[in-house]
Amino acid sequence: MRNPGLSKDAEGKLRPGIALKPGERVDELQRNGYRIIQDPGRFRFGMDAVLLSGFARVREGETVLDLGTGTGIIPILLEAKTGASHLTGLEIQPDSADMARRSVLLNGLSEKIDIVQGDIREAAEIFPAASFDVVTCNPPYITDGHGLVNPEAPMAIARHEVKCSFADVAAAAAKLLVPGGGFFLVHRPFRLAEIMVTLSGLRLEPKRMRLVYPFADREPNMVLLEARRGAKSRLHVEKPLIVFRSPGVYTDEITDIYGY
Repeated sequence: MRNPGLSKDAEGKLRPGIALKPGERVDELQRNGYRIIQDPGRFRFGMDAVLLSGFARVREGETVLDLGTGTGIIPILLEAKTGASHLTGLEIQPDSADMARRSVLLNGLSEKIDIVQGDIREAAEIFPAASFDVVTCNPPYITDGHGLVNPEAPMAIARHEVKCSFADVAAAAAKLLVPGGGFFLVHRPFRLAEIMVTLSGLRLEPKRMRLVYPFADREPNMVLLEARRGAKSRLHVEKPLIVFRSPGVYTDEITDIYGY
């Protein structure tokens, strides 16, 4: 699903000491004047990341870890939208981690956001146990690796479970969350049964769910989920989130989430 209205910025507006690499561009985020460095030829964040940043609940003073942060979009948006005291992004790909760090510097957020290069499967060794109040993740959705020309390519790693599975992501969240801490994710509805079983098996109890529909009369193509570590079983299903009012026209809620 494409992004509405992200505009390319001029390279001349970059802070001193921050340079763009070949193929990179700077996009406006419509929040606090923040911008992000991206490479359209490698991978750009999509609407799913933005919707997750609007769905996640972060209370004043809480600490946040974003697993598989990519370009750092979720920590940057959550810094703009919430009262988090500190945010960390974990990213396995060196080039993406470097891009995310430069975006953090570009926005003057180096005291609020850390970008750590590392493997989600080793997250429990990278960070202390029970050290985050909130964990977020926009994980790879696709389990089948068939048809991948290069499974090491950035887009393949972002979309296919070639570096970690959903079970790996959930296990990391379970170990790193404080008791009662919140795990927020976006995924695809066709994997919902597997996701629920996996979360419950790790004592990450699903508490809140919202389905995202491209149009009101279509099937949902995304699901937003909140789980709580060690919580009691009770799931609240929120009203549907509709993306388009008509072809090419976003609903008011979508434009509000984007900050227009």
